[in-house]
Amino acid sequence: MKLENRTIVITGAASGIGRAMALRFASERPHGLVLADLPGQAQALESLAAAISSGDGTSAPALAVPCDVAKEADVKALVAAAEKRFGQVDVFCSNAGLIRDGSEFTPDADWDLNWHVHVMAHVYAARAVVPGMRARGEGYLVNTASAAGLITSLPSATYAVSKHAAIALAEWLSIRHGDAGVKVSVLCPQAVDTPMIRGRTGSSAAKNDGVISAEELADCVVAGMDAETFLILPHPQVLEYFQRKAQGYDRWLGGMRRFAAKLGIAPD
Repeated sequence: MKLENRTIVITGAASGIGRAMALRFASERPHGLVLADLPGQAQALESLAAAISSGDGTSAPALAVPCDVAKEADVKALVAAAEKRFGQVDVFCSNAGLIRDGSEFTPDADWDLNWHVHVMAHVYAARAVVPGMRARGEGYLVNTASAAGLITSLPSATYAVSKHAAIALAEWLSIRHGDAGVKVSVLCPQAVDTPMIRGRTGSSAAKNDGVISAEELADCVVAGMDAETFLILPHPQVLEYFQRKAQGYDRWLGGMRRFAAKLGIAPD
């Protein structure tokens, strides 16, 4: 899909990956950008929308909409605001996310938060925009997951499990709606230089494979959408890791246990 003359919604847009995607997409001459983030990020969101709207050579109409993606009513209101301002939603980038350490003993409230932000937010977005996309015969969902959804996250069960579920949902949506013209990509990066991970740059992914910039990642998203690739992998080595896991699951599990021990990650 080309982004020119498209209306694009991006959640988690006030900073990090979402912000970089918004700035990158603006250079593709979209019809409009709808930028969403939590109400507490309203000032940063408005500043970004203003900067994009008045940009030098890469300007695009932009609308800031406060939104808690864990609440379906907020996602419905976001889509309604996008349609009121720009008409149909052509691309929905369900990007908002969070990360914190967790295990099976993590309180239910944290499990529930991860589930709603990393899984149900994608469900709510699909409910809101897929019917219109199917009726028009085209549309695009870009769901941000993580390499942790293909491999794992040693420090965080809550993150790994919810990101696995996000990929499973994206697969299902692609199978169900692909022949009706609704394309789906799932973004699975490792370490990206964003506020969310700056305190976690000692992670194994950052040590082994490096930290890429959010701008590099945004370029990968544009290229992936242009090719209509399901898996968008800004760190290409993730595909090799995923293939090794599939080819020898028990061996992979043993290797990950040894790796966790080497890193000093022990059971609670």
